[in-house]
Formats: sequence, C-alpha cells, structure tokens
Amino acid sequence: MPDKIHTKYVLDETEMPRAWYNILPDLPHPLPAPLHPGTHQPIAPEDMLPIFPMALIEQEMSSERYIEIPGPVREVLTQWRPSPLFRARRLEKALDTPARIYYKYEGVSPVGSHKPNTAVAQVYYNKEAGIKKISTETGAGQWGSSLAMAGAFFGVEIEVFMVKVSYEQKPFRRSMMQTFGATVHASPTNLTDAGRGALAKDPDNPGSLGLAISEAVEVAVKSGGTIKYSLGSVLNHVLLHQTVVGEEALLQMAKADDYPDIVIGCAGGGSNMAGLIIPFVREARKKALNTRFLAAEPTACPSMTRGVYSYDFGDTVGMTPLMKMYTLGHDFMPPGIHAGGLRYHGMAPIMSLLHEEGIVEAQSYHQNSIFEAAVLFAKQEGIICAPESAHAIRAVIDEALEAKAAGEERVILFNLSGHGHFDMLSYDKYFEGALQDYDYPIEAVQDAQTRLPTIDEAALAPGD
Repeated sequence: MPDKIHTKYVLDETEMPRAWYNILPDLPHPLPAPLHPGTHQPIAPEDMLPIFPMALIEQEMSSERYIEIPGPVREVLTQWRPSPLFRARRLEKALDTPARIYYKYEGVSPVGSHKPNTAVAQVYYNKEAGIKKISTETGAGQWGSSLAMAGAFFGVEIEVFMVKVSYEQKPFRRSMMQTFGATVHASPTNLTDAGRGALAKDPDNPGSLGLAISEAVEVAVKSGGTIKYSLGSVLNHVLLHQTVVGEEALLQMAKADDYPDIVIGCAGGGSNMAGLIIPFVREARKKALNTRFLAAEPTACPSMTRGVYSYDFGDTVGMTPLMKMYTLGHDFMPPGIHAGGLRYHGMAPIMSLLHEEGIVEAQSYHQNSIFEAAVLFAKQEGIICAPESAHAIRAVIDEALEAKAAGEERVILFNLSGHGHFDMLSYDKYFEGALQDYDYPIEAVQDAQTRLPTIDEAALAPGD
C-alpha cells in the first residue's frame, strides 16, 4: 500500500539516469523509415548532415537500447534534475475520489518546462561538432527559451522563428529568449523564401509551427553547413533525451510504494508525454502489465484523434524528411483563437506507432474546459500550469471522477510539463469569457489529405 504521509518524492542527484532509454528496438513493429523529401526513398544518414550533427543523426537511427548521457550534459541537468514527483492529495480531496493522483513536475527547470532536457543535449552535440549557430522554431516559446538558455551555457548563437500569434500573445517568452542572447523573429518573416511565400498569400498569416520550421530549416540548409537546425519535439532523438523524466518517475513511484494504472500527458508533437511514458511502456510490455497510456490534445489541433496515419512532411513547405505519423496535413494552420498551445500538425512517429498499435489512447479537449481544470488544480495544488499541461490535468480530473463514479481505486500519473507564469494573458482571456471552443472540422482533414505526398509504401524495401 502507498504511504499515507508523504506528498513529495525526491531523488538524490546521484540517482539521476546516466543513460537515455531508446525504445526503437523494443517497439512492437519497426518504425517506418523517414523518406527523402525529393526521392521518397529511405533517407541515408548523410542526407541529414545539412541540418543535424552526426551524433544526433546516429541517435535518431540507433538500435542501442541505452545511450550514455555525456558528463557535460548531466552536469547541466543536475541544476534542476531529478525533478520532484508529487501526490496531489488536495486535488484528490476536492474531487472526493478514491483515485490516487501523482504528477511529475517539470516546471522546476530554469525556463519552467521539460524542454531543456533535450535542448542541453542538442546544443552540446552541436558544440562538439564545431557548430557556432543553430536555427530553430518555437510556438508558445518554451522550446525557444530552452534552446536559448542552452546556447548561452555552451556559447552557441541561437536564432528563433516564433509563431506570430504566440509572439504577440506571449511577449515575456520572447523577452526570456532575448535575455539569454537569442535573436527572435515573428514567423512568417520576410527573411526566408518560405516566409515571403506565406505572406504573399496572406499578409495577416498568424503563423504555424510547420511554417516556422520551414523558415528555420531553410536558414540552416542555405548556410552551407555553418548553421545547424534544432527541433524541440517529434524526432526520435528528442524523445530519447526526454526519457530521463520517465526513468526518474519509475524510481519515485517505487518510493511511494505505488504504480500507475494510467499514465497521462498532454500531446502536441509528443515529447513531454513520450518522455514520461516510454520507460513505463517498456515495463508494461516486459512484465505484461495492463497500464493504460492516454494522450490529451486540443480539439483545435487534434492530430491523433482526427488526423490520418500517413507519410507527411514535418514542415509546411516540404523541406524536411517525410515521416509516417498521425497528421492533419503539413499546411495546417491552427485557429488564431486557440490559446492552449499544442499547435503542431503532426505527432511524433514513435508516438504515432504506439497509438496505431493501440498502446496509446488519445482524447481531445476544448480550451475552456482545460483552463477550468487548470484553475481548479492551481487552487488545490498551488501551481499555475502551462495551458499545454492543462490538457493533461483535464484528462486526469475526468479519470478521477470516473473512478469515483465506479467506486474503484485508480492510480493516475501525469506529467505536469511546465508552469504558466508566462501564459497569464491566456488565463486573462479565459476569465474574461473571451475563449471560444473550436472543433477542427473533419472536412479540413479530408481536404488536407488531398495534398499529402503520395507514397507507394509497398514499393519500399522490406524493413524500410
């Protein structure tokens, strides 16, 4: 039985994982290979060199189950890791539920989210490769601020293309990036062909992550190798770096003498949820456990619940490799009224495969309901969460209330991926009643399908 006293479970920094866990060799089926955007054939490692250093390319394709975390990366991570695990006893009481609720809190990092777990690693490997500048995109700004901080730590210049609607809604994230020395642009810009093309079609284009990615990738590709590109979610090596979250949580749940029946995370590109669940997926498959895994996403950008499982570009223009993933279409533009984050058009290939196999469930939520959940959580637990994380809290509350209705114990673990101290304008809109609930129409998905690249998967070599 879990103890009845503690609400916080901590690890000593010596207990921080010394290796990342790579789920690729343990997936139920091989992950479909990324394809070259021009030839539509499986991509070779050297094809990725214009945008990534070789160390990260090797991690992207590695078949090794465990990859050692370099000493300089661990040294930085121990500034805030291991992060705490909390038992949400006050929330349990407020809900009058027999469920036991735990959350892994990633908001303790200097920039307030889980994103530095991979930002530090990516900048380190670029620095080791002699790279002096990295381009990237960011939506709400959590990724951009994380990469900017890591760039400051390792002396690497960072250029950020920030989705315009977030650039305007979240000015303090922009200020944070600039404080760390990064250059920040509101995307789409007139600095790239991708940006100029988007603005020519719509001068008031609010931007999207896919479009910001196109701009950042273009900067890297046209640099002749002097600038590399960095991505904060979706790719295999990003999810790999985030597994420190789940590995720590496994040890902390053992300290609590408890184990989750369901593990929940918000899902945009997939990195924060994957970081928590991947080690638990390993345990569930190895020990034949019936653990459930639930992805919480917005109805305004429901890639898993309304998207299609297909090869698609990771960016709007079509410069990135094609990946097999759940997608709303690479030219997806999220509605400007959406304040809850999680705006990416696709889902990480690893997460998409786990969803396709029925290992990961998905549920979408309206933005008013997620802010309602966030406010309740703040009143009980004292943490004002990021709107992205609020999707997970909404799912947790619903699961806890279902446990109450069923009169059954249920152990719930979720990733509180970041705090919302720079998101208060979105909270203001909620309090003013200015947020609109929006369902991404299925007709738009069907229309986007007509513009998905045509891939003859049967013609790919076996194992590709």
